[in-house]
Amino acid sequence: MAGIYQSITELVGRTPLLQLNGYNKANGLQADVIGKLEYFNPNQSVKDRIALAMIEDAEKSGKLKPGYTVVETTSGNTGIGLAAIAASKGYPFRVYIQDQVSEERFKVIHAFGGKTIKLTEEPTLGRVLKETNGDFVAAIAAPLKEEVLSKEDNIVFVDQCSNPANPNIHRVTTGPEIWEDTEGKVDILVACVGTGGTISGAGGFLKSKNPNIKVVGVQPGPNSLPSDEKPEPDEEITGVHPFSGVPDNIIPATLDRNIYDEVIAVEALDAYKAARQVAKKDGILIGTSSGAALFAATQLAKRPENKRKKIVAVFPDTGLRYLSTNLFAEE
Repeated sequence: MAGIYQSITELVGRTPLLQLNGYNKANGLQADVIGKLEYFNPNQSVKDRIALAMIEDAEKSGKLKPGYTVVETTSGNTGIGLAAIAASKGYPFRVYIQDQVSEERFKVIHAFGGKTIKLTEEPTLGRVLKETNGDFVAAIAAPLKEEVLSKEDNIVFVDQCSNPANPNIHRVTTGPEIWEDTEGKVDILVACVGTGGTISGAGGFLKSKNPNIKVVGVQPGPNSLPSDEKPEPDEEITGVHPFSGVPDNIIPATLDRNIYDEVIAVEALDAYKAARQVAKKDGILIGTSSGAALFAATQLAKRPENKRKKIVAVFPDTGLRYLSTNLFAEE
């Protein structure tokens, strides 16, 4: 026992790696698929890391002062992490959030005292959503800052999509944790891309230790994205956004496009199936983006050239945030 901690800020990071023996055996995999269980963070997601890093960076720079409001736009988990860290430090918090995220996300942010505003409730942001066909992750930041928040004082827009504290915290924590816990014996890193912070920071660190490590980014498949024919897909992978084959203006500045060696597109239903199977085989409950990373890692593990290799897949959050969705519905 480490003693008595004084703040949840002290509990962020040092999440465990778990070799998925049941899942690996059930799928006949000859490579080791290992999950980095980010739901062991205090608010059950990888975004606790960047929430703490961005707030503390703003404090150190003098941008964030007592009484100021922390503001962000997010698909959910960053909002939860920021709401919790802000609460622990005494800052009000407001988030502009995607309409269709799970009900649990809204409730958790409210529980921490945060205020949520759906993107379509703000006319400026609703317009941007239509113009970008729903791919808001980078495109929404500029109009939010310039047309909405510019009218207010005493706020700090942390802007996860361009904030260097985002990838940097993964470079100094997530990557080193993977390297240390595998004793340097990691061959492939798999991570979904939302802002790109995890893959850029952790992937960059691992490649600095061993340039032969392969870094694989995961994005949604075409059937899991909005289209002219189907503006609202039946299922989607929450928080994961396309970054390959899309316009530059919707790619976050926090994504280092020189880091990844390969991109794998995963459909939501495949991500769901992987999440359901690992729950039954290894007793862990993971979310949709984790399921997508697991499905991609499985495809890599099936390749003959990856036999006996160690594949670490980052599992961003817990499946408990998706119980109101179809993720764990009976097939």
